Amino acid sequence: MSVIVTKAKDEIKKIIIDATKSAMKDGSLAEAELTDFTIEVPANRSHGDYAVNAAMVWSRLFRCAPRQIAEAIISHTDFENSYIEKCEIAGPGFINLFLSQKYYADIVADVLEKGGDYGKSNYGENKRVLVEFVSANPTGPMHIGNARGGALGDCLAAVMSAAGYYTEREFYINDAGNQINKFGLSLDLRYLQLYKDGIEMPEDSYHGEDIIAHAKAFAEIHGDSFVEKTEEERRKALVEFALPKNIEGLERDLLKYRIKYDTWFKESTLHNNGEATRIIELLKESGHTYTQEDALWFKATDFGCDKDFVLVRANGVPTYVVPDIAYHYNKLVTRKFDKAIDILGADHHGYVPRLKAALTALGVDASRLDVVLMQMVRLVRDGEVIKASKRSGKAITLVTLLDEVPIDAARFFFNLREPNSHFDFDLDLAVNESNSNPVYYVQYAYARICSIIRNLEAEGVENKKCNLSELSLLTAPEEKELILHIAALTDEIVASAKAYDPAKITHYVEELATKFHKFYAACRVKGIDENLMQARLSLCEATAMVIKNVLTLLKIDAPEKM
Repeated sequence: MSVIVTKAKDEIKKIIIDATKSAMKDGSLAEAELTDFTIEVPANRSHGDYAVNAAMVWSRLFRCAPRQIAEAIISHTDFENSYIEKCEIAGPGFINLFLSQKYYADIVADVLEKGGDYGKSNYGENKRVLVEFVSANPTGPMHIGNARGGALGDCLAAVMSAAGYYTEREFYINDAGNQINKFGLSLDLRYLQLYKDGIEMPEDSYHGEDIIAHAKAFAEIHGDSFVEKTEEERRKALVEFALPKNIEGLERDLLKYRIKYDTWFKESTLHNNGEATRIIELLKESGHTYTQEDALWFKATDFGCDKDFVLVRANGVPTYVVPDIAYHYNKLVTRKFDKAIDILGADHHGYVPRLKAALTALGVDASRLDVVLMQMVRLVRDGEVIKASKRSGKAITLVTLLDEVPIDAARFFFNLREPNSHFDFDLDLAVNESNSNPVYYVQYAYARICSIIRNLEAEGVENKKCNLSELSLLTAPEEKELILHIAALTDEIVASAKAYDPAKITHYVEELATKFHKFYAACRVKGIDENLMQARLSLCEATAMVIKNVLTLLKIDAPEKM
C-alpha cells in the first residue's frame, strides 16, 4: 500500500494499543496480554474511514462487553500528530475512526511528487517471476483466444513489475513434436500438388491459405528440385523454410499488439541440449516410474492425480509432456525463477496437476508454478455471436481483430473480466466513441482534465504547486471520495498481482473516471477563491497522473485531446 495509507494504518494500530494500555494502567481495563486485531475500510465511509474490531476480539481477554471495552479505549485515545481526527463507537463495539484533512492533502501531494512512479511498491521484494503467455503453435496465425491471452499476460506482467517483482515475459515456441510433423506433412503435400496431380490433403492436416503460400514461395526459389528427394529431406527443408517465417510473423503481430517478450524459448532447445532426456532419467531415479507394455509410465497417482501417464511410448518416442516438464524444470531450477506463471486455456485444467506431480517428483516445490486458466472468448456484433470476419469470411485472427478494433480497446476489453470468466467481446462497443465504451470513457476523463488545465492556462491561470495548507481546503465529499480512490491505487496493484487478475486495474481506473466526473460536476474549478481553485487544479492534475499511470501500465494511450 502507499506510504501514507500504511502510515495511517500504523498510526491507528498504535493509537488503539496505546489507549488500551493507558486504560489498563488506570484500572479502566484489567491487565492483559493484547492480541492482534483487524483494521478495515467499512462499506459505508460515512460511518468512518476505518473500522477496528479490537473491542470484540478482546472481549474474553478483559471479560466484559465489547462496547464497554470500546468506551474505555476511546476515552484514552490521543490523536495528536496523527492522520486521525476523531473516533466513534458503532454497533456492538466497533471503533470507527475518521481521517483528518492532513491525510487527504498528503495523498494529493504524494501523487504529484511521485508522478509516474505513483502506485508502484516493493511488495514483491524483487522476487524473480517468469510470465509465459500466448505460446501459440507456430504452425499458423494466432486466434482470438491468443488475443485474450496476450492482453492478459502482458498486463499481468506489468502489474507484477509495478508490485515490486522482477518480471520477465516469455513465449514458448513448440518447434518440435506432432504439430511440427503435421506442419511438415501439410507443406510437403501442398508443394507436391504444384507438380503432381491426385495429391490429397488428409482431413487432420493444415488446410490454411498460409500453408499454400509457403509452398509456393518455396517453389519459387527451388522449383521442382525437391520433388524427387526423399520425403524426410523435403519436409525438413520446407519446415526450415516456413517455420522461421511463421515465428517472425508471430513476433511482428505481437509487437503490433504492443507485446514485447524478453525471451522466445524454443522447445527444440530442450531436445538438442539433452534436457528432455535428462528429465526422463531424473524421473526414473525418483522411483516414481514403471514399465508397462514396453512404455515408461509416471506414477502420477502417487501425487494425487486420478491416473498415471506415459512418459516414453513403446516405440521409444517421448510424449509431449516430457519437454513440458523439462521446460518448467528449466524455468524453476536451471534459471532459478522464484515463480513461474503460465497463462493457458481452460482446456488445460487436467494437464496442470500432472505437471505439478512431475515437478514434485523431481524435488521441485510445485507451488512455485501457478497456472492461470483462461476461458473462451466469443465475438459479438449487432448482439449476435459471430465466428467469421466480415471482411474475409474466415475465422477472426489476432491480426484481423486489430484491423477492426483499436489496439487500446482490445487490450482494455480483454482485461475487463477475470481470466476464468467467459467473455463476450462486443465489436460494436469497441469502436464506439462514447461513454458507453469503457476505454473511451477513461481516456475521455484524462483528456478532459488536460483540457481544463490547458483552457485555464490560455486564460492566464498558472497551475501552481500548492502547500499542504492549501490542499487541506479539499473538504467537499466528492473531493474526499476522489482522493480516497486515488489513495487505493497501490493496494489495487498489489491485489491484482496477488490474484493474477489485471481486471482489478481496469475496474479501478473506470471507477476513478466516474469519481472524477462526479467531482467535476459538483465542484467548480474556475471562478472561485484562488487558493481553492489551485487546490482543485492540483487534484485534477493528480487524478490525470493516476489515470495515465494505469493506462501506461496497460500499454494504452492517454490522449490529451479527444
